[in-house]
Amino acid sequence: METKTATKKAPAKKTTPAKTAAKSNVKTSTKATAKTPAKKNAAKELKDLFEDSLKDIYWAEKALLKALPSMMKNATHEKLKKAIENHIIETEGHVERLEECFKALGKKAQAKKCDAMQGLLDEGKSIIEETEPGPVRDAGIIAAAQKVEHYEIATYGTLAAFAKVLEEKDCMKHLLSTLEEEKKCDELLTKVADTNLNSKAL
Repeated sequence: METKTATKKAPAKKTTPAKTAAKSNVKTSTKATAKTPAKKNAAKELKDLFEDSLKDIYWAEKALLKALPSMMKNATHEKLKKAIENHIIETEGHVERLEECFKALGKKAQAKKCDAMQGLLDEGKSIIEETEPGPVRDAGIIAAAQKVEHYEIATYGTLAAFAKVLEEKDCMKHLLSTLEEEKKCDELLTKVADTNLNSKAL
C-alpha cells in the first residue's frame, strides 16, 4: 500500500512595512516628478544641440585661458609650472579650432556661459586659497586641473561624435585634434603628481 507524502506549502512571503513604504514612495515620486518643459529656444535637432554645445565649450576655453596664468603663478613644482605653461599655448589653439568649427558651419563664433566650467574654475580658485604654497598647493592645483581636463575630454568626445553623425568632417577633425591634446595633458598631470609630488605633500 502506497503512502502519500504530503507536500509542504512554502510560507507566504510577508511584506514588511519598510518594503510597502518604499513602493509607496516610488509611486509618489514618479507621480510628483513631471517632465521638464523645454525653453522657448530649445534645441529641436541634433545640429541645434551641437551648435549650442560648441558655444558652451568656446566660453569654457576662453574662461580657462584667463584662469591658467594664476594657476601657473601659484604652482611651485617646475614640471607643473611647465605643464601649465604649455597648456596655455594649447588652449589658445583650442579656441582657434573652435572658431574654425563655427566658420565651417557658416556661423559666427559665439560664447554661451558654461556653468560646469565656471564651477570647476571656482573650485580651483578655492583650492589655491585654502592651501599653503608648496607641495600641498601643487597637489591641489593638479587635482583641480585634472577635473577640468576630464570635463573637456568628455565634452570634446561627445562633440566629435555629434560631428560624425552630422557629417561635419572639418569640425570633427578639429574636435578630435583637441581631444587628443586634452588626453595628453591629463596624462602629463598624472605623471607630475606621481613623481614624488604627492608624497612630498604628506
